Amino acid sequence: MTMRDRFYAELDPLLTAADDAVVVLAVIGSAQAAPAAARHPGRVIDVGIREQALVGVAGGLALTGRRPILHSYAPFLVERPYEQLKISLGHQDVGAILVSIGASYDASREGRTHQAPADVALVAALPGWTVHVPGHPDEVAEILHREVHRDGRVYVRLSSQVNDRPRPTDGLLHLVRDGDPDAPLVVAVGPMLDTVLAAVADLPVRVAWTATPHPLDGAGLRTLAGPAPQVVMVEPYLEGTSAAAVAAALADRPARVLHVGVPRDAELRRYGTPRDHAAAHGLDVAGVRARVASFARTPAVERP
Repeated sequence: MTMRDRFYAELDPLLTAADDAVVVLAVIGSAQAAPAAARHPGRVIDVGIREQALVGVAGGLALTGRRPILHSYAPFLVERPYEQLKISLGHQDVGAILVSIGASYDASREGRTHQAPADVALVAALPGWTVHVPGHPDEVAEILHREVHRDGRVYVRLSSQVNDRPRPTDGLLHLVRDGDPDAPLVVAVGPMLDTVLAAVADLPVRVAWTATPHPLDGAGLRTLAGPAPQVVMVEPYLEGTSAAAVAAALADRPARVLHVGVPRDAELRRYGTPRDHAAAHGLDVAGVRARVASFARTPAVERP
């Protein structure tokens, strides 16, 4: 089962578990949500192809004490209604759960309109948001059932790329592969973990993982990185999205940091498969390995 299928399968249980929950759609997902809509009349709303209204309606529902769950492709959920995220949710200081599909280039066959590598950076630029980037369908269910009983602003970014097994979704950074405490620490976000583990299989590095890059577990990063950090952040979206959070976490010590993600300085004007795009962006096993190996060969920062 994909993350997307798991999300649709959880709609009925979510609406059953939380009386105040309401699903708001903009056509995308309406067919898959039909069984939940039939079991919970009036609690699955389709506003049509009106993404700004999607968020505006959610803001109104939240003001009346409801817990809206919004869903669409990432560019239609974040980029197109960004003004509404800022005002209808943020400025009104109300909560909602946004669940996107498409990730950075899962829908590469649909063209640039369906690609959104900057979505996490955009959401993280607004105050009061939590961003979850799960790496497995089971993590999706765990995150949703926890967040539906809260009242914050949450962005859950689903992907067709998955890891082989679920990991903890407690918001913390978890060490997955240990080693020399002075060795570089590679931090994989969400579905990048299996790619990272394959890429660094024979490299002298440690590997950590999180499903919640925003807010980043800064205390956990400081503990794992040590007094002279060498950190590689591998994220499945715009390169450097977590740069400010990493810099803030390591501000009290000399550090070497490399950010690996979708490049910022070039747009890939091609269709192709998600695998093609991952290779072109250097986010496949070979690309990640080349970046991490080069980083690991560079002399470490001398401890003070």
